[in-house]
Amino acid sequence: MVRILKPRIKPPILQVALDIIRLDIAIEIAKHAVVGGADWLECGTPLIKSVGMKAVRELKGLFPNIPIVADMKTMDTGELEARIAFSAGSDIISVLGVADDLTIKGAINVAREYDKLVVVDLINHPKPIKRAVEAESMGTDIILVHVGIDQQLRGASPLEYLKEIVRSVECYVAVAGGLNPQTARKAIEAGADIVVVGRYITGSQNITERTQEIKRAIRFRE
Repeated sequence: MVRILKPRIKPPILQVALDIIRLDIAIEIAKHAVVGGADWLECGTPLIKSVGMKAVRELKGLFPNIPIVADMKTMDTGELEARIAFSAGSDIISVLGVADDLTIKGAINVAREYDKLVVVDLINHPKPIKRAVEAESMGTDIILVHVGIDQQLRGASPLEYLKEIVRSVECYVAVAGGLNPQTARKAIEAGADIVVVGRYITGSQNITERTQEIKRAIRFRE
């Protein structure tokens, strides 16, 4: 299958997930990550649940040229939650793949209105490959192959079914779940366009250095 990628995204992309509860700490991490070459900044779900859309507004205000991802993990009222996030300044939002089709379509419709992007997150979906194809048919921009922290504790990896999803869809594919330089590179080699890295960068004593390390790992073809 020939994958048709929209020119507005230039893979490979490094998305740094700010899964931090305190906004001031998230902002400091973001500053160092941007210096290190982060392409996108993610307002993680814990950050949004802690301080709400204030996180989106402040990050967008500080980094107007960096795409801001609001990891809403929307499960219902896709149109409403998409409008909340996009009006606050986010460029990309996430909707859960286990959500109803109408929820996903509602978020996509609002994204088109704002000229923004939607990620469908496959975390915990029982049939991720089938759902990826369905989500693409609804018009999603990005499919996220995602293994959560609790799943990682039992040894699950997002790379397990990545190649098959890449072969099954033409939209962008992102990967998240405990990635480090080695697994991030494997993800890109398997066809991913976007790697989402959280703790490996945000839990480090040297955010800039860790970000640069991931960038080198995923841009090995350059």
